Amino acid sequence: MITETILGVRFFNGTVEEAVETMSGKGGLMVVPAAPALVKLQADEGYRRALVSADMAIADSGAMVLFWKVLTGRRVERISGLRFLKHLVSRLATHSNERALWIVPSESAHEKTIDWLRRVNLTGTADFYVAPHYRTDVRDDVLVAKIDSHPPTHVVVGIGGGVQEKLGLFLKENLRARPAINCIGAALAFLTGDQPPIPMWADTFYLGWLLRLLRQPRIFGPRYLGAFKLPALIFRYRDNLPPMQATQQRSEV
Repeated sequence: MITETILGVRFFNGTVEEAVETMSGKGGLMVVPAAPALVKLQADEGYRRALVSADMAIADSGAMVLFWKVLTGRRVERISGLRFLKHLVSRLATHSNERALWIVPSESAHEKTIDWLRRVNLTGTADFYVAPHYRTDVRDDVLVAKIDSHPPTHVVVGIGGGVQEKLGLFLKENLRARPAINCIGAALAFLTGDQPPIPMWADTFYLGWLLRLLRQPRIFGPRYLGAFKLPALIFRYRDNLPPMQATQQRSEV
């Protein structure tokens, strides 16, 4: 597997088809960190450990990909969570022996996911789990027991970013089985209608963030403002993992 290390995170550097094939065959933890989330590498120890421990990270952030190209001259393939999920769904449609467990944040999301899977003819191989509200220390022994009792090929985690990666790492470290644990961000909500959809043209031209900002500026404005710290982090640390911020380190002593 060819990778490009940025800020200590090993990003997959191949096509989306190769990414889906690799996860389907080998299993493990896959993460899709967006630009605002990457800034958390210095402030959130649990999130940091999840990204560094992942078996695959895909470069969802167009800003990171572009800045890395300008700074180093090296190219890393951008694969959004939305593209990955669409290709995974295509694979599941032709591999009836591969079963997926869909982890959703609410009963409403559960119902919308069922409706969407019916439209793409995947309900026959689908199982569901409505995640509880996790605290800072993310763990879920009920979910571990559910997966180990009937291991799926894929676990698709579609809950909040920053939390789902910690849940994914907890599953990786505690499951007897080794499914592909795909933490695909908001991609599932875009497809099911739980969040307003992102057209593929906007995803292709790195404009998904702009549509979300225009739709919900109060929510996404502060989040995307934090992403402006990312170029400075990449310029300073390049392929090295940034150190934890001193305030965070002191709080954990």
